[in-house]
Amino acid sequence: MSGQSVQDASFDELVEWARALAVPGQRRILGLTGAPGAGKSTVAADLVDALGPDLAVLAPMDGFHLANEVLIDLGRLDRKGAHDTFDDDGYARLIEAVRGQGPDGPIVYAPRFRREIEESIGSAIPVLPSVPLVVTEGNYLLMEIDAWPRAHAQIDEVWFLAPDTDVRHHRLVLRHEAYGKTPEEAAFWALGSDERNAELITSTAERADRVLRLR
Repeated sequence: MSGQSVQDASFDELVEWARALAVPGQRRILGLTGAPGAGKSTVAADLVDALGPDLAVLAPMDGFHLANEVLIDLGRLDRKGAHDTFDDDGYARLIEAVRGQGPDGPIVYAPRFRREIEESIGSAIPVLPSVPLVVTEGNYLLMEIDAWPRAHAQIDEVWFLAPDTDVRHHRLVLRHEAYGKTPEEAAFWALGSDERNAELITSTAERADRVLRLR
């Protein structure tokens, strides 16, 4: 992570930084990124819960996973989770839409990824125009290719979560096992495809506004 030092922080500090972005009558977007297993989904959901529905809503990048049948046609199913297995243009258009929503604008609906079926459900998350802070999380918020920079340009702050590598690997194995993989399959994905993605994602950390390790 050249060019960016890791800052130790408590969850309460994250809540206060996020609260400072949630200004009623304005629209701000906070992004959380990091390698697979960094804790993005958990931290993002906990932040939104701590702020409450009047101040924050979560619209994750994972809702833009390409469908399995599309990945099969493209020959990419075996590396699902790589940057080119997402609808990056669709994600950028969502972030642009919520950025320009305005306090009197229409509701914008975001998709949700369901891990138990490994597919996305469209129009599952309503983003109300009155909610000042949209929290989004995903692996590729700081990528500089394809449509990812369009999304980044609309995000006020991006925080890169950087737990210790062994903690991240352990979380990944448990996650894969929880969704039906054998211990051997879980380790194969965590140390194979996930780790290749992690190396690419970690190279983007220098573009983050904060690089954080939760204490």
